[in-house]
Amino acid sequence: MSAEVIRIAGAGPAGLATAITLARAGRRVQVHEAHPTVGYRFQRDLQGLENWTTEEDVLDTLRRLGMATDFTALPCRKGTVFDAWGRAYIVRSHAPLFYMVERGPGPGSLDSALLAHAQGLGVEVRFDSRLDQVDGPGVLALGPRTADAIAVGYHFDTSMRDGFWVICDDALAPKGYAYLLVMNGRGTLKSCMFTGFKQEHIHVQRTLKAFERRVGLKMENAQPHGGVGNFRIPASAVSGFHPVAGEQAGFQDTLWGFGMRFAIVSGVLAARSLIEGIDYDALWRREFEPWLHVSLINRALYESLGNTGYGWALRRQAQVGDVRRVFRWLYRPAWYKRPLLPWARAHYRSRRHDASCDHVDCTCVWCRCGSEYA
Repeated sequence: MSAEVIRIAGAGPAGLATAITLARAGRRVQVHEAHPTVGYRFQRDLQGLENWTTEEDVLDTLRRLGMATDFTALPCRKGTVFDAWGRAYIVRSHAPLFYMVERGPGPGSLDSALLAHAQGLGVEVRFDSRLDQVDGPGVLALGPRTADAIAVGYHFDTSMRDGFWVICDDALAPKGYAYLLVMNGRGTLKSCMFTGFKQEHIHVQRTLKAFERRVGLKMENAQPHGGVGNFRIPASAVSGFHPVAGEQAGFQDTLWGFGMRFAIVSGVLAARSLIEGIDYDALWRREFEPWLHVSLINRALYESLGNTGYGWALRRQAQVGDVRRVFRWLYRPAWYKRPLLPWARAHYRSRRHDASCDHVDCTCVWCRCGSEYA
């Protein structure tokens, strides 16, 4: 197999992490990306690389996994969250709660750094190249297949200071949250909603006006932008013979939608399964399935709160002092959380309903053999 070309469908973080890991092990790798550039669908979107699910800093985790970290990353330790009535709550953490990063093809973005790392190792990346099937060894990492959540809003230039602001209000972002991120003169304003998609324009305009009132939002050269998130816990993340990594497999934080860490780690695990001949399903289940279960429970609980419950939760976290500690407890797998899992599965259903194949040994890039847990 070391002389055989391994083909990867998708040049997102999951696909490039797979390619980097395989190339470092001496394998020949070919990445096929349907779009003309890396990170094409994000176009300078600002996002958060979460840093609370493990004690180890996420950048140290990426370095330990052999990934490049020479992208611009703003450590976020302090921000402001508003409830539906405009009350402000300061959130603080001693270590970064998350790192703000840029997505897309530009210099300093996470996508560009991973691409340069892969190409520096000899990985062949073909843009405007859509794979319909993978006959030999390969990995599928094509991103979300449906919209379980949408994030809609604007990218813009701004004179505002770096920082992050969040509003928990179902009138702005039903069952989700609205956010404003600013880094180095660039901003992203989004309503991240888990329902009410047909009223997205109304929610975005409410979000825009709310941030203008509460933080003095300033936008220049605003460009509309939107994206989707896909959440599920698969019964198997193998399609035919091929490991499926990242959001195509459904690996995503069901509560808040933070998925870059899951994408990169799952790409590394997919590569290891090919290099070492290890069962990929066993790898990802051991590495992060318990955290996926907890995030599903958290999502079901959050959807049950409503605006009054969001305000109560914000007051409670303010009493703790270190919000990263709160989030680590919230996401930590524990025996007393397990009884809630059947209820959470019944409460939350992914919108993804791919038709399964009638045969197991398929080579199709799009199909998903087998059923799913949620």
